Amino acid sequence: MAKTSRLGSLLWLQGLACGAVATLATPTFILGGLLLAPAMVSVVIDQSRGKSTARSVMLFGLAGTVQPRVDLWHAGHTVPTALDMASDTTTLATAWAAQAGAWLLCELGPLLITLVMDAMSGAKVKRLRAERAAYEEQWGLAPAGPDPR
Repeated sequence: MAKTSRLGSLLWLQGLACGAVATLATPTFILGGLLLAPAMVSVVIDQSRGKSTARSVMLFGLAGTVQPRVDLWHAGHTVPTALDMASDTTTLATAWAAQAGAWLLCELGPLLITLVMDAMSGAKVKRLRAERAAYEEQWGLAPAGPDPR
């Protein structure tokens, strides 16, 4: 019961913070919301327990939106400026490409790691078999039976 109420309290605090940002920094909220749209979709879609993919997409997305937010603050921090910056295809493409890269990395990373680990273990097996054959020849032992593989 305590964990459920703590999660509810955390969700309530996140909503309060989001509302405060939307009210007090509307241009930043608009620009961030449009540039981080793929991350928001990822948060909703990711059903894993720790939401690791969504967290990675959000982190890469936030990194891709730092410069546009700084430019917005230097340009006067107005809603028309935020909408103009969000409609710039270069800015939008950069932020969304960073988020797509994070998603792709999360999807392909485990596969690539598995391939590398399999290649390394295969090379080690080959090296150990060659060493075993060398010892059998050196010591005059009968070769071991067929490999269980």
